[in-house]
Amino acid sequence: MSLIDNLQDLVGQVPEVVQPLIVAVAGAIPFVEGEGGVAIGIIGGINPFVAAVAAMAGNFLVVAALVLLSSGARNAVVTRHRTKVAARAGVPAGGETVLMAAPVEDADSRSAARRAKFQRAYERYGVPGVSLLGPLLLPTHFTATMLAASGVGKVRILIWQAAAIIAWTTLTALIISGVINAAA
Repeated sequence: MSLIDNLQDLVGQVPEVVQPLIVAVAGAIPFVEGEGGVAIGIIGGINPFVAAVAAMAGNFLVVAALVLLSSGARNAVVTRHRTKVAARAGVPAGGETVLMAAPVEDADSRSAARRAKFQRAYERYGVPGVSLLGPLLLPTHFTATMLAASGVGKVRILIWQAAAIIAWTTLTALIISGVINAAA
């Protein structure tokens, strides 16, 4: 039995009030995300609108947390690096020296492949394109984290990720509802 089967069974076994929480948890899981969460909810018998909102909320909350954490970590690393370089050069910490973060070699080849795929898409489409088309390549969790680690502003990332989550989850909900209604 797969993770999705387990989540669908769980949706059917809990009280109606708790069912959207199960869908939100499913939406928070990478590779399941809002699209998979809404599918689980609708197939599990939840109202499509409720399932979509719950899946979107679960997906966005985790993406927002990852963006805030990644952005904070990047700022700490860059600030620390600038302070070290400034101390070595005898420049005050608030000096005008601007440094770019050095690329980090990925030990894991899958991680390196994901980073390369993200970098190609980012260079070609920018933040809006990567956010809106990203779910076709990588989960929003990875895309948002890599955007934050690249130094893109938190608000910009969150706005575009929210747009992508809403769009893809809504599209999935409409398709699944249509298929279920056509089959009925």
